[in-house]
Formats: sequence, structure tokens, C-alpha cells
Amino acid sequence: MQTIRARLSLNYLIVLFLGMTLAGALVWLAVSGLYVNTQRENLLAQAKLIAAGLGDSPLPTQPAEPYLQTSNVAPGVHTRLIGESGAVIVGLPLSDATIQLPPAEGAAPIPPRDLIQRPEIESALTGIPATAIRQVLGNQKVLYAAAPVQNSTGEIVGIVYIATPLPSSGLPTNLILQLLGAVFVAFVLALTAGGMLARKISSPLEELANAATAVSKGDLKQSISANTNISELQSVSQTFNEMVSNLRQADEVKKAFIADVTHELRTPLTVIKGTIETLEDGALDDLEGRNSLLTSMMHETDRLIRMVNELLVLTRADAGALQLNFQELDLTELARMRCETLSLMASRQQVELKVVGDTCPVSADPDRISQVLNNLLDNAIRHSSAQSVVTVEVKAKEDGVECSVSDSGTGIPAKNLPFIFDRFYRVESSRDRISGGTGLGLAIARALVTAHGGRISAQSIEGGGTTITFWLTKTQGSVGGLAPDGTK
Repeated sequence: MQTIRARLSLNYLIVLFLGMTLAGALVWLAVSGLYVNTQRENLLAQAKLIAAGLGDSPLPTQPAEPYLQTSNVAPGVHTRLIGESGAVIVGLPLSDATIQLPPAEGAAPIPPRDLIQRPEIESALTGIPATAIRQVLGNQKVLYAAAPVQNSTGEIVGIVYIATPLPSSGLPTNLILQLLGAVFVAFVLALTAGGMLARKISSPLEELANAATAVSKGDLKQSISANTNISELQSVSQTFNEMVSNLRQADEVKKAFIADVTHELRTPLTVIKGTIETLEDGALDDLEGRNSLLTSMMHETDRLIRMVNELLVLTRADAGALQLNFQELDLTELARMRCETLSLMASRQQVELKVVGDTCPVSADPDRISQVLNNLLDNAIRHSSAQSVVTVEVKAKEDGVECSVSDSGTGIPAKNLPFIFDRFYRVESSRDRISGGTGLGLAIARALVTAHGGRISAQSIEGGGTTITFWLTKTQGSVGGLAPDGTK
């Protein structure tokens, strides 16, 4: 299996090869066309110069001496044009004698009737200089230029006919070498840039792959650099780091949760085991002592069952598997019912329960909201001082209903307030254990309120009491036992 760097490099080489081939072909055609056009202009300029110099002079009766180019009259690609070909001066009118062609065409004789059929000669006979390219002597391409020789009266008295061979490859060898050198340099530079780009792209991905492999093996301390100029790679790196951070936090929470569960389960199990051992040692026959032992064992068993049930609720809430039976209910009336149920417990603590609020209908699961109210009232009663009042206030808001449970107890220190909804968290752990708390009440309340699409918060002043407030929307779901998402 190829690595991403190898795949990127291979794809880049293919694209580079195709691009360079296409660009090379276009450049070759452009340079070849420029070279030929420049040759045409230069050769035609030489023909005009010779024709101009012969205007008032008698035309030679013998073939002219080879003409050597001394200057280029047009910009562009410069090279020797007719150093090896020379110029042929043709006088008019044409006689029946054969005419010797320029040396570039082998200096062969040709009848006049064949010469005047050439397009460039026909154009020159009409007074217009012209050029032409044709193949001669096999595959040799030759460029021709014909210019009319005019006397002082403007009469055409002759023709200057020049020819020069063109390279068989289309361009001179030195120019081809220059083009190949430029292509090679461009290829090397493009290849180097491509390699750097492939490395720049693949290195973060390789780092990400290695880190993901390590995470899959349980190493949650991985972190990758997010400093890259590629926005997609930077986004992936940041997302990966956030994911690993969340996994690390979840793992720490899981370990803490397991440790807390183990610790909390050990206490009632130890009490039950000790009670059974005491009964086995003979206390079973002691009627007075046996009853207290059995009562203690029953109390710890109830506590153990309650803790397991609470953990089950939290587990289902975490998995999104809570079944909520949404119904239309009056939250104020439900609060009054829960206060009546817990009134005996409140009277033992010498605490008064009070409900304030008008009719506030909501769509919610009455059993689950009752559980929320029970947990909040239980906490408030246990942490309230004697002769105090716990107030439940229900208010209708613009888009929902707000319910708050307030006590006038010792309050919660500011440093502990952010953690009171965590599982097994206790501000006064020893007191809570004595009073039977498990540290799960507020965690369950938050899970149930969140499952209803609401929210919960706490405000407290140390020494001045605590207020727990939860908020529910007015339309939590439809009547008939369906959750807001349409599930049972």
C-alpha cells in the first residue's frame, strides 16, 4: 500500500509530465513559428536591399557572387541567413535560356517557364516582394525570397531571388539546446517545488496517522502540531487534538467514576458482610441485638439498591436511552404533591416546605420531573437548619417554565459550586454519608432535565443558602408518550 507522500509525488510527476509535454509542444510551435517568421522577414529584407542597390545598375549576365549577410534588419531570432546560398539576379524579359537557381537548391538550371510559376516569383513580377517555403532535394526545407528590381522610372527590370535552407528539425541546433536546457531547469524547479509541497501536505497527515495509531492503542497523551498554512490540515489537527483531549477527559472521568462506584459500593457491602458475620457468630439468637443488626443491614441494602438504580438512570441518560413519557402537566401542582410526600421528612428536620407560583403547564414526563424535584427537595431539607423554610417557586417565562428550590442552609463555597452536579461529588462528604446521600442526586437531576431539553444551574452564598433552578420549555413533546425527537 502506497503512502500518501508517494501517492502525491507520483500524481504530481504525472501531472508535471503531461503539463511539461503540452507546454513544451506549445512553446516549440510558438518558437518555430517565430523563427520562421523572423527568417522570412530577414531574408526578404536582404532581397529588398540587393534589389534597391541594383535599381540603376546594369544587371550581371553571370550568376552573382554569393551574398553574405552583414546585418539583421528585424528583431527576433538572429542567425546566418544566406551565407551559404548567395543571391540569383534574374533579368527581364526572360530569355529561353535556363536560369541557375540559388545554391541552397543545388544551383541547378531551370527553364524560365517553370520559374515564373512559383508564387513568390509571380508576386515579385507584379512588384510585390514575397517569400515561400518548399521542400527540395528530398526532405530539405528551403526558404525563398523574391524582390523586384526597379529602374528610375519604376519599371521592373529584374528579380533578386534568394534562398536559404531551414533546419530539418524546425529550429537551429543551438536554439534547441537552449530550449531543452530551459525545460530541464523548469522541470527540476517544478519537481523540487512539488516535493516540498508533497512533504508539506503529507507530513501533518503522517503525524496524524501515527498519533491516531497510538491513540487506538490506548495512548491518550498524543498531540499534533496545528501550525500549518493549509486550512483543512489545520482544522483536522485542531479537531484531532480536541478529540484526544475529550477522550482523555472522558477516560479520567471514567476512572474516577469507577473508583467512586467501587468506594461507594464497598461501604454498604462491608456493613452487610459484617452484620452477617456477627449474626453467624451467635447474635442471631439474641433477639434484641438481632433486630438492630437486621435493621442496619436492611438500611444498607436499600441504600445499595438506590445507588444501583441511580447509576442505571445516569447510564441510560449518557447513552440517550431514557424513555420519557411526555404528558401535559401543571408543574406547580406537581411541586405541591412532592412537598406533601416529603413533608414527614421535613418535619423531622423541623423544616417547612412552601410552594409559590400559579398554574404553569408544561409537556414533560411526570415521573422523571418528580424524581428531579425529590432530589432537589431532599438535598435542601438535609442541608437546612431547624426552623427554616425551603421554598419551591414556579414562574412562567416567555418560552418556558422556571422552577427553583431555595433553602437557607449553610450554602456552598464558591470553589465547590462548579462541581456540585458531578457524580459522587460532596461538599461535606462525611455528613452526606451519615445522612444517607450518595452524591448522585444533583447529577441525576441534571441528566433528567437535559433529557427534557432543559437546563439547570445553581446559585449559592456561603452561609446564606442555596438555590437550584431548572428550566423547561413549554412544548417538550406531544402527548401520547413520545419524546421530542419522536421516539418512545
